[in-house]
Amino acid sequence: MPFPKGLPAEAILDSLADGVFTVDPQWNVTFFNRAAARITGIEPAEALGRKCWEVFRSSLCDGDCALRACIRGGGTVVDQPIFIVRADGERVPVSISAAPLAAADGTPLGGVETFRDLTEIHLLRKAMEASYTFEDIVGKSPALERLFAILPQVAASPSTVLLTGESGTGKELFARALHNLSPRKDGPFVAVNCGALPETLLESELFGYKAGAFTDARHDKPGRFDAAAGGTLFLDEIGDMPPALQVKLLRVLQDGTYQPLGDTATRRADVRVVAATNQDLEGLVAAGRFRSDLYYRLDVARLRLPPLRERREDIPLLTAHFVRKFAALRGKAIQGVDRQTLAVLLRHPFPGNVRELENVIEFAFILCPGGLIQPGHLPETLRPEPQPAPGACAPDAPQTMEQAKCLAALGAMERNAGRTMAACRELAISKDTLRRLLHRAQELGLK
Repeated sequence: MPFPKGLPAEAILDSLADGVFTVDPQWNVTFFNRAAARITGIEPAEALGRKCWEVFRSSLCDGDCALRACIRGGGTVVDQPIFIVRADGERVPVSISAAPLAAADGTPLGGVETFRDLTEIHLLRKAMEASYTFEDIVGKSPALERLFAILPQVAASPSTVLLTGESGTGKELFARALHNLSPRKDGPFVAVNCGALPETLLESELFGYKAGAFTDARHDKPGRFDAAAGGTLFLDEIGDMPPALQVKLLRVLQDGTYQPLGDTATRRADVRVVAATNQDLEGLVAAGRFRSDLYYRLDVARLRLPPLRERREDIPLLTAHFVRKFAALRGKAIQGVDRQTLAVLLRHPFPGNVRELENVIEFAFILCPGGLIQPGHLPETLRPEPQPAPGACAPDAPQTMEQAKCLAALGAMERNAGRTMAACRELAISKDTLRRLLHRAQELGLK
């Protein structure tokens, strides 16, 4: 509620670095301090008497309003990150806290919300994360740092490179980094998936053809070797290349020449070849499915890309990177993931590697309305049903009243995707009571 003129409380609130505003039960702004004016770009005189969503335009105003939840549920919100939109249209990251206001006799008077400008923190965080980015590759793990240390030297050489690693580890990203750091960076980067096309189409894609070389070949068509002239040709899934084409590729690597289909003249290939595979090429050679001479031509400079389970310290950085990416693509004011969600991500083995993590974050953007991604926004595969801990009561076992209350608290948190205030409203209990029940559930082995 507004402070009467002359009381020191108003001066005290005006001296704070954090923005503070209050609303009455009809959501009209009744107080707006100087810091609120500085952060939002709206003067207190202009804000007073207006609806709070007209003044404090945040990413929560269209749905899960923190202040409304506090007033209706009787709880509080502390340090929830969101975006607000200033009067000039600029989006500003802030952290908000909210609480209801009531008279001594319990009569509702409205609510109060404080907010802190996080712009400088965001800029520092981006600067820090940028220091862990090499080209477009994000990470700070020792496994990646070893690759980062030699990547410029490998890129500067004309030698063929073989990238090995599991599916989803970012082999094409590394291939592009090699191209961008090489003397051929001003030339084209051309990628071909050797496992995606049948043998006849793959041959014409790689080497091109002359008119009349086969039915429907009415015009000359240049191949990918021609398209990559002066640049880099990336041959992904090289282990799936048919044996007949392996011979032709070997010729290119040996003497730098090739023949388009239907042509009698040879052409010179002015390309640097980077190949990649998620298969064991030595095993394929031993099984007679891959030529040993081609293997040794490709295996000049080998770079093994570590799976994500070997670089778990990169998961927070990659998560932040993908959140920023999809926030820009989807136009959603999502700041990141909460601690519980990050813990889930750090425990997950990620058999699909970085690509799987990217897909997980993309899925979370579908369900998350804004703010922080919570465990309930993740795919079900990342949230397996918890197994009963030793000493925990089975679902059908007799329960004490205390156990029943604890299980009810756990169930409410799960149904509300970890949102504390929503669980409190469902159970009609205070935040302190919920916190005590969750702590007791952990002691009893129910969690």
